[in-house]
Amino acid sequence: MHSANLFSGRTFRQLTAALVISSASCIGLSASALAQDSTDPIKLTLHDWTGQLITTEIMGEVLKKAGYSIEYVQADYLAQFAGLESGDLHVAMEMWETTGRDAMDAATATGKVENFGPTGMKAKEEWWYPAYMTEQCPDLPNWEALKDEACAEAFSTAETAPKGRYLGGPVTWGGFDDERVEALDLPFEVIHAGTDAALFAELESAYQRKAPIMLWIYAPHWAPAKYDGAWVEFPEYSAECYNDPATGINPDMAYDCGKPFGEIWKVGWAGVKEKWPGAYDAIKAFTIDNDEMGKMITEVDLDGKTVSAVVGEWMDANEDRWSGWIKK
Repeated sequence: MHSANLFSGRTFRQLTAALVISSASCIGLSASALAQDSTDPIKLTLHDWTGQLITTEIMGEVLKKAGYSIEYVQADYLAQFAGLESGDLHVAMEMWETTGRDAMDAATATGKVENFGPTGMKAKEEWWYPAYMTEQCPDLPNWEALKDEACAEAFSTAETAPKGRYLGGPVTWGGFDDERVEALDLPFEVIHAGTDAALFAELESAYQRKAPIMLWIYAPHWAPAKYDGAWVEFPEYSAECYNDPATGINPDMAYDCGKPFGEIWKVGWAGVKEKWPGAYDAIKAFTIDNDEMGKMITEVDLDGKTVSAVVGEWMDANEDRWSGWIKK
């Protein structure tokens, strides 16, 4: 007698089903959800700022706990939508209302990309200056102070004088700063930092020397808490300001207002819901707040911890929380 005949086909299938149910209960997913989900890897996109690397690795590690295969794929913040529409990429954990809304709306309008809901974090991105610069530009934070030639020159460097210098984020972040300068007729030149790290290294250097600097600062981040300064108050954002030149201060140009404020969204390929329904529910359930994220960014950028170490500590401290996401 061959050992293979110890179990009938039916008995073997029953045993296998029992093992699947047992495994599913261990990771918090129902057996039906586990059976439905594909074994193909879920591809999560990575961008070029610390907070996004953290949120993405948290989500990826939670999904690994639920038994999924995960791949992290480096992708451009805005150009990633081509991959999300085609299904070559699956999940992007941070799409900021401040800079990515237009690209996200265009992608979701195709029906191939879905907004998976808010992350729980609130986004703010705007021009920012250190408090010591108010001595030379006392009318700040009102944006109209920047139109004054003396104020603009106070923010100048050798490469931009007599125009002020605005240090923007990497060009891949979007943000329409070049368009804003032109539409509001600001005597400033936009210089884009090459990387997120370079942006904040320059802030650190300038702040220590009390040198002039105007730059893109975003929150959640450690910088607004560490440094004494303020965001410029531009005319209030509206969708019409970005899309209709006739709206706003300059009747001939769009972007004559500040950046929008609001949610940081989770987005992804619309096929995730059908291919990985359990993972889809977990991604929808993910939530974290600004304070938590600011603390973790500080631990990486200022305390020298690795992203993986910080994520691991968060996972250990929040097991009850994230285990609930994979039980949804």
